[in-house]
Amino acid sequence: MRYYRPELDVRRFGAPRTGGSDRGRFEQGDFGMPATVRMRIWLVIGLTGVLAGLGTWSPGVLTAAESTSAASDWRSLVRKFAQEHFKNPAWGYSHCVRDYQLARALAAADHVTLDDDILYAAAYLHDMAAFEPWEKSGVDHADQAAAIVDTVLQNTGFPMKKIDAVRGAIRTHMYDRNPVGPEALYLHDADALDWLGAIGVARILALVDPHGGDPTGPAVIPMLESNLAQVPARVLSPAGKARVPERKAQVETFLRQLREQTDNLRTL
Repeated sequence: MRYYRPELDVRRFGAPRTGGSDRGRFEQGDFGMPATVRMRIWLVIGLTGVLAGLGTWSPGVLTAAESTSAASDWRSLVRKFAQEHFKNPAWGYSHCVRDYQLARALAAADHVTLDDDILYAAAYLHDMAAFEPWEKSGVDHADQAAAIVDTVLQNTGFPMKKIDAVRGAIRTHMYDRNPVGPEALYLHDADALDWLGAIGVARILALVDPHGGDPTGPAVIPMLESNLAQVPARVLSPAGKARVPERKAQVETFLRQLREQTDNLRTL
């Protein structure tokens, strides 16, 4: 569609002033034209530059820069979705952020290149089936999330040709499962390491009911002990294994000191 621009209509400029030499008018700096005409000429020059920059733009067609921006918008949508819906102190939004960041750090330490689209989508959505309305009774949350993750990603700009890799990474993110592919491996290890260390302790203790219901303080301690016994051996990547001793020691120290300070948990 062409838009009428009055400032580009030469019919509105009026007739040029006659008399005098071109050189004289050039030396005057205005070619002898009225101020309003000079202003319109400068406007035309400016608009010409803008139009040249637009090139062959037409409605509904994105430039390369706009396409890049549109393609990255899906991340904002997924992040906001997770932030709004995943409310839990142990496996909520902040856990998603940590998994994503740690997975990237581990892969970088191992000099492994990841597909960040796959990792980002899987990291932020891997626990979605632990929340209503996406959870399904009798189905492990990892399997359910893998099955329905496309319902969140479709129509967001996410490259859906990668959806099967996202499903795979989500399906095997738990420490007792066997990941296939680099994105799945590093998400798996990041998720496992998040059950260890000070953050692992904090996550478990955050589950305690402050009103005295289930789980109680003493009841969550076996969860920590179980993680300590089972998780370390299931961290599989070289960079992940390198982080295990420190995090394992942090949990061991916490449990030992807790028992010392609570009469072996009797006063917890």
